[in-house]
Amino acid sequence: MRLARPAGDGWLVLIGGGELTFGETEAADRAWIAKLPPAGEVGFVPAASGSADYGRHFAIYLDEYFGRRAEIVPIYRRRDARRGKNRRRLAGAAAIYLGGGVAEQLIGALAGSPCLEAIEERLRDGGVVVAIAAAAQAAGSVVRSLYGGATLAGFGWLAGGVVETNFEPGNDRRLRRLLAHPGVSWGLGIPAGRAVLLGPAGRLETAGRSYWLGSAGGDLEPLGDDGEGEGDGRDDAGAPMA
Repeated sequence: MRLARPAGDGWLVLIGGGELTFGETEAADRAWIAKLPPAGEVGFVPAASGSADYGRHFAIYLDEYFGRRAEIVPIYRRRDARRGKNRRRLAGAAAIYLGGGVAEQLIGALAGSPCLEAIEERLRDGGVVVAIAAAAQAAGSVVRSLYGGATLAGFGWLAGGVVETNFEPGNDRRLRRLLAHPGVSWGLGIPAGRAVLLGPAGRLETAGRSYWLGSAGGDLEPLGDDGEGEGDGRDDAGAPMA
């Protein structure tokens, strides 16, 4: 089983989706919040949805469930991601949370920007970067477009890898189609409420069961237990990461 993420001391956390206000992501969120230092804010990036309300709901949720403070980093379009103030906010955050929405909007806002550089620096220097739903898909080499079934380049944080979120193992056609794309050699299928946590030195942890696929015609391999989003905290040393 091959997994690859950017080198560094941070954690990249991919969440399959879920409604936070109903607690559907609580177990997944508990897994990454446990890796944060005692102090420090979570920087919420709303670019994928374009909604400031999403960020406010997230901040209320994070405070009520975990006693952590979130700050909205107001990146909605490309010019926002070029502002030095937003870059500094991301650089100083204990964690960066990329909210869900539409992958094209997130990629269009961040690609090639100083703010994307800041996010990648946090992955290298020990921070926690969380991406949910469409934002998790954007972490891959390519991402499925909502428009016309095309694909576009993702952030490339998973070398040769792709992500399908809100995944159902009995309906894996979309993930298999991504695996048929040139240059893609593996993929993750992450159901709603579940998470895959990719850490330093090849560490892999899960919250609930997700799935790994090594070829378009291969068999799905389970990652983690089959609890309903219950974090198992497992460290799969048998899954090497670059």
